Amino acid sequence: MKRTRLASNGLLNIVREVGETAASVWWHFFDWLAQVEWRKLIIIWLLLLLLSVSLFHIEEQLWTFILLSCGLKVLAGGKRKAELEARNAETHADEESIERRVVEARMAALQAQVEPHFLFNTLALIGQLIETDPPQAARIHQNLIDYLRATLPQMRAKGAGTLGRQIEMSRAYLAIMQARMRARLAVSIDVPDEMLSATFPVMMLQILIENAIKHGLEPKIDGGRIDIRAAVDGQMLQVDVIDDGIGFNPFAGDGVGLANVRERLRIQYGNRAQLVIEAPLTGGTRASIRVPYAPDIFHGSAK
Repeated sequence: MKRTRLASNGLLNIVREVGETAASVWWHFFDWLAQVEWRKLIIIWLLLLLLSVSLFHIEEQLWTFILLSCGLKVLAGGKRKAELEARNAETHADEESIERRVVEARMAALQAQVEPHFLFNTLALIGQLIETDPPQAARIHQNLIDYLRATLPQMRAKGAGTLGRQIEMSRAYLAIMQARMRARLAVSIDVPDEMLSATFPVMMLQILIENAIKHGLEPKIDGGRIDIRAAVDGQMLQVDVIDDGIGFNPFAGDGVGLANVRERLRIQYGNRAQLVIEAPLTGGTRASIRVPYAPDIFHGSAK
């Protein structure tokens, strides 16, 4: 028995070390992608292609690797830049502006984190569906392109965007999540056209949606639905993300994403904006962002 226990402990230690080593190799590769020049990366791809054609005959696997590394290079580069900006803001900002610059840098880092596992899971799903459901694979592929096309410019944008751009990005993200969760996720978006041109902080709607899925619907066996609504109350624009998930713990406090949303609203709008988290009587969670309503008065005038 003692020998069996020792052997079992030894095997667990080996598995743990293998996992830690794999994680370390992955993050070293991720950081390398963030810093390597595009020119050098393209040269490496060309060399690998030449070797695969002449020696290994693994063109399909290599093209998959090239596509993955290209996507990760875009994401890793944004992440690395945001981290450097955050470090620079914390080190060199003047005392008067340090709070604003640090919060903006943290938000930039948050914007840059299109999580690698989300990209991997989506690409893996596309790979599975190519054989079983090619039309669905093509739709998810297009949704991923739409999501990245909407997301990447906003990672580099300064200041506020528009509600319409946030809705566009959220539609693509939710379409991908619906393909992954299937019948476990229903979505409704009710935003009047005249509000789409209104000023709205970038990425904040995305954070609320991700929270609703991660903490409200994914832990629920049969999933649920997300409703996105927008309305104007006086001079305020209110955007709601409502889910019928397992609800939230009022004593748990905000996570990193919600804490950054609150802080950025405070820095950008002072006491004129707020994030409100509520538990509706019907269950689930309602997360609302209220900001001053600033529509584009020239929107549609050129039609």
